[in-house]
Amino acid sequence: MRILVTLFAAAMLVGCQSKVADAFDSRQNAGPCPPAGSVYDVARYVSFKDGSEELYTNIEYTGEITDVRMFCRYADDDPLVAEMEIDFAFGKGEAAKAGEHVYPYFVAVTRRNGKVLAKEHFAIKGNFAGGKRLDGQTAKLMRIKIPRLDESVSGSNFEILVGFDLTPEQLAFNRAGKRYRLDAEH
Repeated sequence: MRILVTLFAAAMLVGCQSKVADAFDSRQNAGPCPPAGSVYDVARYVSFKDGSEELYTNIEYTGEITDVRMFCRYADDDPLVAEMEIDFAFGKGEAAKAGEHVYPYFVAVTRRNGKVLAKEHFAIKGNFAGGKRLDGQTAKLMRIKIPRLDESVSGSNFEILVGFDLTPEQLAFNRAGKRYRLDAEH
């Protein structure tokens, strides 16, 4: 009887091990996604009326990248395929004329040492119809490819960086630590 119980227990364990192995083999993600986020100097967007001083009353449009989320899949030694969601907050200032504004932004795939491997430019529209002063949008990018030499290369060797495409004046404004948020009290 002990022999039968031992054989039955061994058979059950072998069956469980194959099910556990199958579960791990079909996992969607065999390693970490690359870290993703916005670059501080280009995470904010402020445009002023042409030729005007940097005053609150001269602001046309503002924008801010408020969150970046990444989801990725490993498949053998193929490139990582990632999906990204980027949350934006937009504002319309007193100097703005139009009911909508297009905000240019980029997504870059880099190595952890900062070397840019790929960079794409996109645009998202803020909608201020009906007198709205604030808007928010989520951009969904579905097929970001992250190159790997083989299956031993982890996603943690890369970074995904997001930011607004800014003019030199807008970049200098941000780097000087200046900031206007249209949803804040002034």
